[in-house]
Amino acid sequence: MEQGRASRTAVVVCQARAAADGRLAAGRFADPVAAGLLAEDEREPVAQVRLGRPPTGWRQRMAYETVRATSEVIVPRTVAIDDALRAHAAPQLVLLGAGLDDRAWRIAELSNIDVFEVDHPASQADKRARVGDRQAVARTVTFVPADLAVQRLDDALTAAGFRSDVASTWIWEGVIPYLPRRAVIATMRAISVLALEGSRIIVNYQSPSAVARIGRLAARVMSAGRRNPFAGEPIRSTWKPWEIDRLLLRYGFDVTADDDLLTLARGLDMSIREGVSLRTGRVAVADR
Repeated sequence: MEQGRASRTAVVVCQARAAADGRLAAGRFADPVAAGLLAEDEREPVAQVRLGRPPTGWRQRMAYETVRATSEVIVPRTVAIDDALRAHAAPQLVLLGAGLDDRAWRIAELSNIDVFEVDHPASQADKRARVGDRQAVARTVTFVPADLAVQRLDDALTAAGFRSDVASTWIWEGVIPYLPRRAVIATMRAISVLALEGSRIIVNYQSPSAVARIGRLAARVMSAGRRNPFAGEPIRSTWKPWEIDRLLLRYGFDVTADDDLLTLARGLDMSIREGVSLRTGRVAVADR
């Protein structure tokens, strides 16, 4: 992300969840909180997607298609992560690169869990302004502003009250692709110091794809001179499943599941249009 600026990707993901609420994978996916975290102008493409009414005009149509496509990717990803979270009742939950994640405000099973949201200070300030006085369902929510380019994750969490003598669940969603490999490895090293035996990590990552890479380049060219929400947040690393498996094992976690989003979407009986994005996105679950 650009220095000092809140993540725009986080906004698009929140828009996607709001667009999908009650519309995609009904009965398995729901997010009634997401729309309330959006500004009025950010809700406009959400409403258009929910109505299935593409707007005219390049900028409006681009915003519409971005939200529509992202929602079809976000739903299976969110369901898989939420299922893995609910199945692991650790007393602490850490959200790495939390963005506009609203699990602490919508998942009732977190009522006895302390949530730690770690994010860049600029993004976290934006999140807190959007949340306002909304009451969380989690037992506690602690915001941990940390620029991990200059701060250690273990130091930041420990200072915020995280306990390394208590089991924890870690969600690393929608972040790894935007980090160089050395930063991913450094973060895993820090997690291994903090995560007690009995902890779980849920990792979302991208596998390599020449088709996806060409698609990103084409989108960049097509949006030249126009506002592109992803312009300041390029893809910096992709991982093959065996590489993630080896990385997690190196730091003390055994992978129990690793599925691509296409398989997960089919399990939700979803209509599939975003085949490439679904095929390259993955969710891995690993336990210590």
